[in-house]
Amino acid sequence: MGRFHRHEDGTEHEHDDHHQPQSRREDVGDHSGYQTGTERIEVLEAIFGENDRLAAANRADFDAAGVRVVNLMSSPGAGKTQLLRHTLAQLKGLLRVGVVEGDIETSLDADRLEGFGAAIALVNTGNGFGGECHLDAPMVRSALPRLPLADLDLVVIENVGNLVCPAEFAVGEHARAMVYAVTEGEEKPLKYPVMFRSVDLVVINKIDLLPYLDFDLDLFLRNLRTVNPGVATVLTSARSGVGVQQWVDWLTAQVTAAAR
Repeated sequence: MGRFHRHEDGTEHEHDDHHQPQSRREDVGDHSGYQTGTERIEVLEAIFGENDRLAAANRADFDAAGVRVVNLMSSPGAGKTQLLRHTLAQLKGLLRVGVVEGDIETSLDADRLEGFGAAIALVNTGNGFGGECHLDAPMVRSALPRLPLADLDLVVIENVGNLVCPAEFAVGEHARAMVYAVTEGEEKPLKYPVMFRSVDLVVINKIDLLPYLDFDLDLFLRNLRTVNPGVATVLTSARSGVGVQQWVDWLTAQVTAAAR
């Protein structure tokens, strides 16, 4: 059985690299290949509805605590965790930071973030959540009792590495960002538009490799702005730390805007 996703206007349909936007809520695509098409749509709408209810509850808790929350997404290996290591080092003593670390299995990434003064809550989706390839609102909610929200300024949710599903599930975040590695190719915004369209910032990472790659940065940026014309971008190397300050400045601005 394939997965659904939803557009900004609330329409839902199957994942399809060549899909066209749906224009009406009730037009959820052609499911004639499924004998239980109607029931399937009803079940998936119920799943999304429950997720949205808990996302709203998460947001209410974040707002009550006065904490700003950023959902950080990417494909596997794009450099989220290394970027967060630099981030936590630079924000130490400036902002009180918590991290919800999402992975299917292991504590490897959470372990790498230890020692920087951040509160970390690990969510393994393979532990009671069916091994899902994303974090959803119930998963994030399960992590909140392990974070001292009232004592934090910023929470970064490091989502499971995946260019599709994480973008489909609101978790109560105030803003979304993604890390994109230049090793992934210029065409990814066109192939995975739901992810690139859903974010407020794209951190273009691993720029230290540009001299060794046949990668057209200008073409990537054109493709990106085809699907998300107003998105902000930052060029970084999480390996060397180049450009990380701009990403940190963006995070700090998120917290400052919330305080206002």
